[in-house]
Amino acid sequence: MAQKQFKPTAPIKSAAPTKPAQKQVDSSSLHLIFDKGNYKLLIISVAVVAFGFILMSGTTDIYSTTKIVIAPLVVLGGFALGFFAIFKKPENS
Repeated sequence: MAQKQFKPTAPIKSAAPTKPAQKQVDSSSLHLIFDKGNYKLLIISVAVVAFGFILMSGTTDIYSTTKIVIAPLVVLGGFALGFFAIFKKPENS
């Protein structure tokens, strides 16, 4: 009995994975979600929240109006400014 020789019809590929082709990104078409104004408002809101927590700190009079009324309102105002900065539409869209 004669044995048949196996002849591959396609070239054998190596088992090592190949890198996918990298896409070229055009920096002029790059579109960010937020613009410069949004980031400024976010930074200001973080500063306002931090200032509110500074107003709440301290060890002297626990029941002062600053600690139990004004500071929480400042913190809530900072959070409200942060939400506004996130939901504000960019100017050029």
